[in-house]
Amino acid sequence: MLTITDLVKRYGGGDPVLKNLDLTIEGESVVAIIGSSGAGKSTLLRCINRLVEPTSGSVVLNGTELTKLRGAKLRSARRKIGMVFQGFNLVDRLTVMENVQSGRLGYISTWAAIMRRYPKEDIRRAYQLMERVGIAHYADTRADQLSGGERQRVGVVRALMQDPDILLADEPTASLDPKTSEQIMGLLRDLAGELKLPVLINIHNVTEAKEYTDRIVGMRYGRIIFDDLPGKLDQEEMDRIYSGSPHADRSGDLQEAS
Repeated sequence: MLTITDLVKRYGGGDPVLKNLDLTIEGESVVAIIGSSGAGKSTLLRCINRLVEPTSGSVVLNGTELTKLRGAKLRSARRKIGMVFQGFNLVDRLTVMENVQSGRLGYISTWAAIMRRYPKEDIRRAYQLMERVGIAHYADTRADQLSGGERQRVGVVRALMQDPDILLADEPTASLDPKTSEQIMGLLRDLAGELKLPVLINIHNVTEAKEYTDRIVGMRYGRIIFDDLPGKLDQEEMDRIYSGSPHADRSGDLQEAS
C-alpha cells in the first residue's frame, strides 16, 4: 500500500507545486492521474520515488516512510518502486537483454554489472517477462533498432525486473501512436492483475484513462479535486479539472492560510 499524507513540494519561494496532498493506492488497482500541464502530476510521481525531494509531508510504501530515508536505505527502498518513463530512458547501444537487466542493478554487485555476469535466475526471469510482453525475440537486438512501442515494452520489463511493490508510469504513451498507446495501456492493466501490482499512471489521454484504469485522480494547481471511478468522470468534472478558474483555487488557499 502507498499512503501519501499532507505532501507539499515547493520550488524556491514560489507557490507550492503540490499543496497538502493526500492519496492512498492499494491492491492491484490501476490508477490514472489526469490534469492540465502544470497541475503537479509528474512532480507527484517523482516525489514518490524521491527523484524530487518533497518539501514536507509523508510518503509511506508498505510501512516504510520513504521521505525519511537516506543513503543505502533509500537505494534499497527504490528497488521496490518501478518506473516507466515517457522517453523510455534506454541505453541505445545496449541490447534489449542488457537494458532489461539494468533493472537488477540494485541487486547485483558492481563487478557483475560491469562484466555483464547476470545471475541465471535473472536471465530466466527476463526471458519470461519479455515473452509475456512480446519482445523475447529482440533479446540480442540493440535498443536503437526498435520501434517506440517495442522500446516502451523494454521499459516496462526493466521496471518489472526490480520486483517492485508499485509501478509508476509517467506519460508512458505520450510518444506513441494511438494504436500502440492502447496496447501499452492494456498491457499495464493486464500486468497489474497478473502480478497483483498497483500501478499509478500520469496520463494526458482521458479516453485511455477511462477505458484502461480502475480509478481516476484529477489534479489542478497541485490539489486533488476528483478521485473516483472512471464512470463518474462526467463533463462537469472534466470542466473542473481542465477549465476551472485559477482565481477560485487561489482564493481557497488564502482562506486556508487565514
